[in-house]
Amino acid sequence: MRRPRLCGHADNGSCTSEEGCPGGRGKSPYPAEFRNDAVALYRAAGGKRTYAAVAAHAGVTGETLRSWVRQADEHAGRDHGREDQSAQSRDEELTRLRAENGRLRKAEKEWELERKILRRAAAYFAKEMK
Repeated sequence: MRRPRLCGHADNGSCTSEEGCPGGRGKSPYPAEFRNDAVALYRAAGGKRTYAAVAAHAGVTGETLRSWVRQADEHAGRDHGREDQSAQSRDEELTRLRAENGRLRKAEKEWELERKILRRAAAYFAKEMK
C-alpha cells in the first residue's frame, strides 16, 4: 500500500495531496500542448542539445523537461508496442555512444600530450627566471 505524500501546505503541513489541498501538488501548471512542444523541441535537437539547454529555451528546468520526455516515451511505449523499434534505437544509440567514446579517448590523448608539453615549457621558463 502506498503512503500518501504530505503536500507541505502552509497552514499545518498535515494534509495529503489525495485530499485535494489547495497548497498541494495537483495538475501541472503547464498545458499539455506546451509540454508536447517542449518534448518535440528536445527531440528535434537530435541529441545535440542537453535537457538543460532546451529547457532554458522553453523556460522550465532541465529536470522538468527530462520528466516530460520520459513520460512521453512511456506513453508512446504503451500506445505503440515499441519493442522492435526500441531494440533498433538502442543499437543505434550504442553505436553512436561507442563512436563518441572513441572520439573522446582520442581527444584525451591529445590533451595529455599538450599538458605534458606545457608542463615542460613551464619548468623550462621557471628555471630561466631564477
